[in-house]
Amino acid sequence: MDDTVTADTPLAAVTAPAPVTAPAPVTGRCFGDGDPLYERYHDEEWGVPVHGEEALFERIALEGFQSGLSWITVLRKRESFRAAFAGFDPRVVAEYDEHDVERLLADTGIVRNRQKIEATVANARALLALHASGRTLDALFWSFAPDRTQHVRPASWADVPAVTPESGALARELKSLGFRFVGPTTAYAAMQACGLVDDHLATCPSVRG
Repeated sequence: MDDTVTADTPLAAVTAPAPVTAPAPVTGRCFGDGDPLYERYHDEEWGVPVHGEEALFERIALEGFQSGLSWITVLRKRESFRAAFAGFDPRVVAEYDEHDVERLLADTGIVRNRQKIEATVANARALLALHASGRTLDALFWSFAPDRTQHVRPASWADVPAVTPESGALARELKSLGFRFVGPTTAYAAMQACGLVDDHLATCPSVRG
């Protein structure tokens, strides 16, 4: 067969690109399927190691605000939380006073719960006190990471604990330092979110991929 291109050859025959097949959508996640924001959080953040004072302060704060609510509710308000709490800069948040608390209680972009707002301010102050003692939240937090070599990947959510000995110990340590809204359940959720443990289910694309 002669494949020679001549002046009479239709332009489309020369320049038409090969059809592109769209990749199949990812499904079967531990959570988040069907909501782009939730899918992105699952795929790119949940269970990925988090380090840094402000990043960890944010995660602990958001897990505290999530208590009693669904995580997607907090996730959808995340940017508003960041604006309300100065990008979770503990030096700024530690200076918040009652006027700031009242301002935040009027902010429809966040979860308007006085106890949780006041706890976030108290936690910023506790974090600065931790720094003044020569310690960091990063080192403290990660000192409670369990031995990953002993971890058994859960087959279903029924196999995922709500609390662990490590999360209980972390919660006690944080409370002893003045942190609030950091019970064992919230501490374990933060450990999952920040990658101290990897609780992606065995069937999850994040594991299989």
